[in-house]
Amino acid sequence: MRKIAKIKGLCCANCAAKLEKSLSKIKGVNSVQLNFMAQRVTFDIEDSMIDEVIADIKKLTKKLEPEVEYKGI
Repeated sequence: MRKIAKIKGLCCANCAAKLEKSLSKIKGVNSVQLNFMAQRVTFDIEDSMIDEVIADIKKLTKKLEPEVEYKGI
Protein backbone atom coordinates (compact mmCIF):
# COMPACT_ATOMS: atom_id res chain seq x y z
CA MET A 1 0.00 0.00 0.00
CA ARG A 2 1.30 3.42 -0.90
CA LYS A 3 1.16 6.08 1.83
CA ILE A 4 2.12 9.71 1.33
CA ALA A 5 2.67 12.01 4.30
CA LYS A 6 3.80 15.55 4.93
CA ILE A 7 6.80 15.72 7.20
CA LYS A 8 7.47 18.59 9.60
CA GLY A 9 10.54 19.43 11.65
CA LEU A 10 13.27 17.97 9.46
CA CYS A 11 16.18 20.41 9.60
CA CYS A 12 18.61 19.34 6.85
CA ALA A 13 19.08 17.15 3.79
CA ASN A 14 21.66 15.02 5.61
CA CYS A 15 19.14 14.22 8.35
CA ALA A 16 16.57 13.40 5.68
CA ALA A 17 18.95 10.96 3.98
CA LYS A 18 19.79 9.29 7.30
CA LEU A 19 16.12 8.96 8.19
CA GLU A 20 15.17 7.61 4.75
CA LYS A 21 17.91 4.96 4.91
CA SER A 22 16.88 3.86 8.41
CA LEU A 23 13.16 3.72 7.59
CA SER A 24 13.81 1.57 4.53
CA LYS A 25 15.18 -1.16 6.82
CA ILE A 26 11.92 -1.60 8.74
CA LYS A 27 10.30 -4.98 8.13
CA GLY A 28 7.24 -4.48 5.93
CA VAL A 29 8.55 -1.33 4.23
CA ASN A 30 9.15 -2.05 0.55
CA SER A 31 10.43 1.44 -0.26
CA VAL A 32 10.75 4.96 1.13
CA GLN A 33 11.20 8.17 -0.82
CA LEU A 34 11.78 11.24 1.31
CA ASN A 35 11.75 14.58 -0.49
CA PHE A 36 13.40 17.10 1.83
CA MET A 37 12.59 20.15 -0.31
CA ALA A 38 8.89 19.25 -0.62
CA GLN A 39 8.75 18.07 3.03
CA ARG A 40 6.99 14.90 1.85
CA VAL A 41 7.64 11.19 2.31
CA THR A 42 6.19 8.32 0.30
CA PHE A 43 6.09 4.80 1.72
CA ASP A 44 5.29 1.51 -0.01
CA ILE A 45 4.16 -0.75 2.84
CA GLU A 46 3.07 -4.39 2.91
CA ASP A 47 -0.75 -4.38 3.11
CA SER A 48 -0.91 -7.07 5.78
CA MET A 49 1.41 -5.15 8.13
CA ILE A 50 0.19 -1.57 7.74
CA ASP A 51 -0.63 -0.75 11.39
CA GLU A 52 2.49 -2.41 12.75
CA VAL A 53 4.75 -0.74 10.18
CA ILE A 54 3.30 2.73 10.76
CA ALA A 55 3.88 2.33 14.49
CA ASP A 56 7.48 1.24 13.81
CA ILE A 57 8.01 4.21 11.47
CA LYS A 58 6.85 6.67 14.13
CA LYS A 59 8.89 4.97 16.87
CA LEU A 60 12.12 4.93 14.84
CA THR A 61 11.59 8.51 13.70
CA LYS A 62 11.19 9.71 17.31
CA LYS A 63 14.40 7.89 18.21
CA LEU A 64 16.46 9.37 15.35
CA GLU A 65 14.84 12.77 14.85
CA PRO A 66 12.63 13.57 17.89
CA GLU A 67 11.37 16.88 16.46
CA VAL A 68 9.97 15.31 13.28
CA GLU A 69 6.22 14.81 12.90
CA TYR A 70 4.17 13.16 10.14
CA LYS A 71 0.81 14.36 8.86
CA GLY A 72 -1.19 11.84 6.89
CA ILE A 73 -0.07 8.50 8.26
